[in-house]
Amino acid sequence: MIPFRSSAVSHAASASPSVTMERGAYRMRAPYPKVSVRSLQYPDQSSTRRNARTDYQSPSILALLVALLAFASMSSFAVAYYLFSSRWDTRQLVPTLVADKFQGVPVELRQDDPIHEQGETFLAYLPHSGFHNQRIAFENALVLSRMTNRTLLVPPVYLGSNPIHYLPFDVLYQELALANKVGLQHCARIVSPAPLPLECTDYFDHTQIPWDWLVDVSSLKHNQRLRQRWNFSEPWICDTLNISKSDILFIKDTVPYQHRFLDTRHDSPLNHKFSESIHVSDLIMSSKRLIHIGTLFGSSRLRLKNPTNTLVRGNIRELMGFTHPSLLVAASSIANSLGPFYIGVHLRLGDGDFKNNEKTHSRRAWWQVVHDILAYTEKEALGLEHNFLERSQDMPLSVYTRNDMPDCHSSLYTDPHHLQLNTPIFISTDVDKNNSALTGFWKTFPCLFFLSDFSANTAVLDELRNSLDGVSLKPVLLPFLDALVVGHAWKVVGTRNSTFSTFVEDVIWRKHHNLRIVERG
Repeated sequence: MIPFRSSAVSHAASASPSVTMERGAYRMRAPYPKVSVRSLQYPDQSSTRRNARTDYQSPSILALLVALLAFASMSSFAVAYYLFSSRWDTRQLVPTLVADKFQGVPVELRQDDPIHEQGETFLAYLPHSGFHNQRIAFENALVLSRMTNRTLLVPPVYLGSNPIHYLPFDVLYQELALANKVGLQHCARIVSPAPLPLECTDYFDHTQIPWDWLVDVSSLKHNQRLRQRWNFSEPWICDTLNISKSDILFIKDTVPYQHRFLDTRHDSPLNHKFSESIHVSDLIMSSKRLIHIGTLFGSSRLRLKNPTNTLVRGNIRELMGFTHPSLLVAASSIANSLGPFYIGVHLRLGDGDFKNNEKTHSRRAWWQVVHDILAYTEKEALGLEHNFLERSQDMPLSVYTRNDMPDCHSSLYTDPHHLQLNTPIFISTDVDKNNSALTGFWKTFPCLFFLSDFSANTAVLDELRNSLDGVSLKPVLLPFLDALVVGHAWKVVGTRNSTFSTFVEDVIWRKHHNLRIVERG
């Protein structure tokens, strides 16, 4: 399996050092000028014998020289190849534990019991995009596999700064097959400031962990069969599951919203964004041992009308909250320091439409805090905008302090009309806290906090590394910790159209406050 990919041109341009051999060129002496017959002197006998002996030995010397040069070239190539192939001592690599000195995550690459039941049938799908798109797809896959009574092949969670975005089925399948770090374990052993070789340049940008490390799926295993799938190569299906390609039903997509799955035949919705509908009953009737679907992202991907199926989906969605002990400990310690009546704001501003309209999204969140939570009237909220932000009168968008909480960034209000603004605000965001889009919050609320203000509380994640590839997990876990702190808040505000914010509001916050989660789809 190819551990990394690059174009032929770029690969040739920045390839690892290699040895090239040059062909030697031998200068031949030009022939002596011909001597006229008249001036030719016949040599004596001894001279003739000496010249004859020299002429006889010349080919032998030439052959010996060629042999020596060939041997030297081959020896040089062998030495260079040895030096190149032994740049890292690959004999000492341990696939499941890259760096012993770090606390590792117990990632199990293979299923504990590789033996599957005779006649067992399976369901598979292709994950893509950021974590919450993967989570939604995982939820849908769990529901589909339960309804069709098939073992779900569960891919790992792909976490990092450069996710694999949606692609048509065949292309995405290939991308996932190549998205691994087989043969690259030496990258984790390179000590700074040593430069990274070409194949390691994006090694630390992403990592993969099993779902049951982040969320508790143990109760699901009592009701349906799950099997980890770390390998997306086609031979894995044949070799591991003993399923031939002719025994696979592929449901391939070429656009993100192509297939929608219905659990009743009399339900034919007209207004939706999907171009094709597939009835779950047809999947149940399929005799193929493996049904392989493409993307399953989308909260409305499954249109469920059967009460039993909607209950299953609700139970599965409720289990998707983060349960790793390190995350829970850190979130609780931060929430306790803020007190029971802080407001959590989950503000996504770092990419796509959220970045292009960051000021609008930030102002909408500001209005929700001031008007909806702190109960300022529209007129009063407009007045606050004018006074604090020097904002002209505009159309509006649709009290608690404690002594032991972290220091506020400015003095508290003493004016009775502004006392509510002393309420602590915790903002979870994917942009720097000094981003200009957050100016409204900075100028309005004296007690504004971000995750970066709690470095002592997040230290529990410092030494947490994936034992599979040695990559630090703290950078990829901080957004989850951010969301958990917002989920502990007294009130919560999210970003419109963000699947992450929706998850925080619908699941994390409501579960923490013992409320029934919101079901969508």
